[in-house]
Amino acid sequence: MNWLISVVVRRLIWFTYKGLLSKRTETMNSQKSMTSLLLAIFLIALNLRPAVTSIGPLLDTIRNDLMLSNSEVSLLTAVPVICMGVFAPLAVHWLNKFGQKRGISLLLGVIGLLTLVRAWFHDYVSLLITAFVIGVAIAIIGPILSSMIKEKFPTRTATAIGIYSLGMGAGATLSAGLTGVLYVWLGEQWEFALAFWSSLALLAYLIWINAMKPQQEERLNIELQQLSFRSPWSNKRAWLVLLFFGFQASLFFSLMTWLASAASELGFSVIEAGTVLSVLTAAQIFANITIPLLLEKFPNRSFWIYLLLFIGATGIILLLTGNVTLIWFASILLGLTLGGLFPLALLLPLDETTDAKEANAWTAMVQTGGFIMGGIVPLAIGILYDWSGTHQMTYYVLLVLIVGMFITTLLLNRKTLHTQG
Repeated sequence: MNWLISVVVRRLIWFTYKGLLSKRTETMNSQKSMTSLLLAIFLIALNLRPAVTSIGPLLDTIRNDLMLSNSEVSLLTAVPVICMGVFAPLAVHWLNKFGQKRGISLLLGVIGLLTLVRAWFHDYVSLLITAFVIGVAIAIIGPILSSMIKEKFPTRTATAIGIYSLGMGAGATLSAGLTGVLYVWLGEQWEFALAFWSSLALLAYLIWINAMKPQQEERLNIELQQLSFRSPWSNKRAWLVLLFFGFQASLFFSLMTWLASAASELGFSVIEAGTVLSVLTAAQIFANITIPLLLEKFPNRSFWIYLLLFIGATGIILLLTGNVTLIWFASILLGLTLGGLFPLALLLPLDETTDAKEANAWTAMVQTGGFIMGGIVPLAIGILYDWSGTHQMTYYVLLVLIVGMFITTLLLNRKTLHTQG
């Protein structure tokens, strides 16, 4: 009997140990899987800006080489941004048809290939066509990533969004800062400088296909099919969030398109103007990292928005002085504003929703209107620049965008913005 009891006890100890070991292994595997997924999200996000922001440092060069007006050359950045808005609703249908893994893989392929062909097809019409198709691909990827973050990281949404926005900020920084350098290194061939950024898509593709497990995708798709919700298009708060996103997108793309040109107006060379843009995007990355981390401890959305808007308004006032030295300080302040506002703008629709499908729909709506605004405003600035011959009007437009965000935040604050955690 003692022998039997001893055997039973040993077996119980063994199975208990084996179970604990199995749970520990599962936890480690789960953590490893989540880390890989976050890395993939970062690298995918890295590809969502260079096709647009790489144009900014070479705007004057492309305009002179192709003999374009300011409004015509600004279409190269306006078209993809408008496409990001117009085609964002396709994200829901694309996800249902292809799923996450295959769907995003195809879109990364489109971005990489069409960025690469700019090396050989670099007339104005070809640049517009590639800008259009790349804009459509970016439009579809954005809501899919946001819905994945809502589903995969429900308790660490701010952190995951921070990594997502950090990827976009890093992509913008690299392309804005290095495109001018690449232009000089590659024998002043701007088409090859633009095409270089296709390499980011290949890197993201390789990490993505290894990070996304089929069973994860299948589970998410089943959940998306089962959930139902009210359309955000009939929700007043959704429209306010859309306006906020639109104002911040307009501020971002206006600065990325025209800040280097404004620096050139003050006598800066191509590389120096690109450096001004690099300073802005470096400050943006710093805010991309710090604001989401601070949000984990101090989740008051409105406080951070008001603070960032004050910083941005100060930067624009410095630009209005026309002082060559102050443009460096202005770029830092505006970079902090852009880097902080973007993750907050991404979080707002997630704060208002309860599941991945609803988050996908809200994000698609918000980005539809928001990116259309973000594409039209830089184009309008190009028209004003042609008319006035100076960037003074540009700075006043930027100030209006800051005021617009302030007003929409006040309206959102009437209910729950300040209590979201």
